[in-house]
Amino acid sequence: MEKSSTIAVDVVQSVFEVAVSRFSGQVAARRRLRRTELLPFLAQQPRSTVLFEACGSASYWAREIEPFGHRVVLLPPRHVRRYRAGNKTDRADAKALLEAFRNEEIRPVPLKTPAQQSIAALHRLRSAWLDARTARLNAIRGFLREQGLPIPEGPRHVVPQVLVGIEDAELALPAPLRFALFEACSEVRELEERITRVERQLEALARESSLVTRLRSVPGIGLLTSTAIAGFVGDLTRFPSGRCFASYLGLTPREHSSGNLRRLGAISKRGDSYLRKLLTHGARSLLAAATTQRNPDPLRRRALALSARIGHNKATIALANKLARYAWAVVTKGADFQIDRLAA
Repeated sequence: MEKSSTIAVDVVQSVFEVAVSRFSGQVAARRRLRRTELLPFLAQQPRSTVLFEACGSASYWAREIEPFGHRVVLLPPRHVRRYRAGNKTDRADAKALLEAFRNEEIRPVPLKTPAQQSIAALHRLRSAWLDARTARLNAIRGFLREQGLPIPEGPRHVVPQVLVGIEDAELALPAPLRFALFEACSEVRELEERITRVERQLEALARESSLVTRLRSVPGIGLLTSTAIAGFVGDLTRFPSGRCFASYLGLTPREHSSGNLRRLGAISKRGDSYLRKLLTHGARSLLAAATTQRNPDPLRRRALALSARIGHNKATIALANKLARYAWAVVTKGADFQIDRLAA
């Protein structure tokens, strides 16, 4: 096998499909390896370019393979999919990796460190527990509504009022339902404790990261958004501009143009939806706070003027785009965000 060879590995749970290419566009050899056979196989190969889809466990395999002297490249799955010919099989996926790698327009996905993966896991767990808490609260409110006992909207009203109603013997509530509601309230409190513990872990990690500290200097970017950017994105200096970073998050308009006619539509919504949601929530809270301030700063004044001109929702997305650009700027320039510079 030549030094210039390229090895594409289609990662599956227990069996990996390997395609080796010595010349561009040709597959010289194929192997089907078990999980325990992949590293010994790659250790015996001369220095090559090893291709993976940027999927689960890809960063782990990349860290294990790099000590052998190989160059590991992770390609976005949505781009690799376009190069698959025929039916979806492991052989076709491995061949698609080789074809996608030939396209210089496809940018590789950077490898994630164990620290980044830990932060991302904490965010995923918190998000899952938050969804489960919301589902339990909605179920409790629905059960009580069927008994003619409405509860005001808002999570803070549900558990206290339900516990008071369970202890009220005069309340027309069936005994089996009292027990079930008590268990549901206990589950909600347990989920809230888990969420609080995860946020404490994120706060501890944030104090050790200069990147997170710098990101938190931007208005509208707090603990969750800053740690999510550090965990899911990592090094922001790989983006040539703040607009590229905002485009990576899907916060720039989708374009459908031809000739001299340029059409810009809604935002593309590409990239990580969780990061985009956090930035949008931060922009929404920033805009809401600006409406209650007597003398808002220049950033909030611009947001209010934009909201009056194009509407609240569009202004929120535009402000989220601006926050993403500010995040890129403070990281690449190595300076905290300052309102005075914005005013100037």
